[in-house]
Amino acid sequence: MAWGSTRSRAGHSTFALACSALVWASAVIVMGIMAYLISEGWRGSHAIYILVISVLTTLFIPVTFFLRTHFSYVVLFNIVLGHLWIVAVAFAASDWVHSWSNIVLAAVAFCFIAFFFQLFNILYDWHHGFYRGGTHGTHAV
Repeated sequence: MAWGSTRSRAGHSTFALACSALVWASAVIVMGIMAYLISEGWRGSHAIYILVISVLTTLFIPVTFFLRTHFSYVVLFNIVLGHLWIVAVAFAASDWVHSWSNIVLAAVAFCFIAFFFQLFNILYDWHHGFYRGGTHGTHAV
């Protein structure tokens, strides 16, 4: 049985597609929460950083659907985005984990969800591209 038998038209497996969709949805939620908080007067470089990372994620995750044929670019993109999200999680947790505001805690939670599923994307691409010896992640066993 080929590993690519459950792939969608763009080359994503069902798992990678679900992880990317959850990262994108979490980034959209974080973007909305952070934009609201900044418009209400929250200032600071950490809030701006988290907003910028969520905007970049929202813009560039759909681009990876078209880059699926260029495996090395997708892996590099996922690794860079994963590092940016772990920093966002660290900033959000250090600044707001003791907050009593539910909206701020929701921002922290969705930052973590975005990082967590981005980590799954990294591990999936790494496993199917490098560990199995393929260059595009579409090979038979």
